[in-house]
Amino acid sequence: MTTSQWLNLSDLGRRFGLSARHCGHALDHQGWRDGNGDPTPAAIAAGAGQRHNSHHHRPSNRWNVDICAAVLSTHSQRPINRSEQVSQWVTLLEAMEEGSASVSTSTDQMAEDLPFDLIKDVNHQLSHRGCRYQVQRLQEKQPLVSPT
Repeated sequence: MTTSQWLNLSDLGRRFGLSARHCGHALDHQGWRDGNGDPTPAAIAAGAGQRHNSHHHRPSNRWNVDICAAVLSTHSQRPINRSEQVSQWVTLLEAMEEGSASVSTSTDQMAEDLPFDLIKDVNHQLSHRGCRYQVQRLQEKQPLVSPT
């Protein structure tokens, strides 16, 4: 049994080293996003996109990693492998921990964007490199799903 992962546009783009904007353009080109950035009926029918609406929060669209990866690959994008992602996060968090007068974001604020599944490996690498900082987020942010 195969289970696909569903991500928001930012997290999907991050898998490919893209901004949400550039990732969205590729999905637009495929005809999978409407003028508001929501999945089109074609995207939903293809299993590529889902609309999640909540009466209390903004809609939160989700994109199927496997299906969208195939589209992004045709646009000369390749997923960044896990070790590359971990390495990039470790380098960034180390630099943030060292600090800079020109950076107003805290290390903890930056770590909020770290994908949950990378936390353990990033913390291990930070420790291995002698950095005292450890990401403290204990649980994954769950997407808001409206009752159907």
